[in-house]
Amino acid sequence: MTIAASFYPMYIFALNVAKDIPNVNVIDMTKPTAGDLHDYAVTPEDMKNLEGAKVLIINGAGIESFMGKIMSQMPNLKIVDSSKGIELLKGAGNVGNNPHIWVSISNAIKQVQTIGDQLALLDPKNATKYKENTNVYIKKLQAQSAKMHLALEGLKNRDIITFHDAFPYFAKEFNLNIAGVVEREPGSEPSVKELAETIDKVKSLKVKALLAEPQYSTKAADTIAKETGAKVYTLDPVAMGPINADAYINIMDSNLKTLQDALK
Repeated sequence: MTIAASFYPMYIFALNVAKDIPNVNVIDMTKPTAGDLHDYAVTPEDMKNLEGAKVLIINGAGIESFMGKIMSQMPNLKIVDSSKGIELLKGAGNVGNNPHIWVSISNAIKQVQTIGDQLALLDPKNATKYKENTNVYIKKLQAQSAKMHLALEGLKNRDIITFHDAFPYFAKEFNLNIAGVVEREPGSEPSVKELAETIDKVKSLKVKALLAEPQYSTKAADTIAKETGAKVYTLDPVAMGPINADAYINIMDSNLKTLQDALK
């Protein structure tokens, strides 16, 4: 059986849930470098990847805007929507919902649980193994979350400026305050007015940390840093990365070190 994942974080979750199960193959529908799926257009290559798959695991919450096309072309493909039961936060400017649920570890745990439960139903002969793998991975995620809560709890400085709207769930989980977002629209440079507003906010709140993301240019963040004396750090929303089952936890650990450095 081939299990496809819509993009990188779902692929990493599925690798853990389906680990060491004979004749079960996990593939990433999109290239690992696809990054965040905002406005992503499915390529013929992506559709070809799905041809042999029985199941497609999606993040849900609206990030896979191409699902209509996939479902009309592949009506027999089983869809596992991992956002089921997760309370969504409003998107930027209160438009729609913010889909970046996987960036919070507590949400990731719920997503992994849903993926494990659904795969056990869809492939009943391997149900026990999916459930065992799910429990093992959830324990690792819980340990990482506990480690981060402990380390971040004592920080007095909790104001951050992020690059785009990827971190509200993460900030809510770890009680951080997103004082501003540099790019209101992902991948579009902020206007002169927006840049000036962010610079004013950084100065008035004395924000020390600008958190850029690995897949976006830091040009705007560098401008703000130069004007305010704040420092640019990289916080990773796990939208892309190495093909390694431990990647999500490793990236979160690296985010922890970044925050400890940025907010000390």
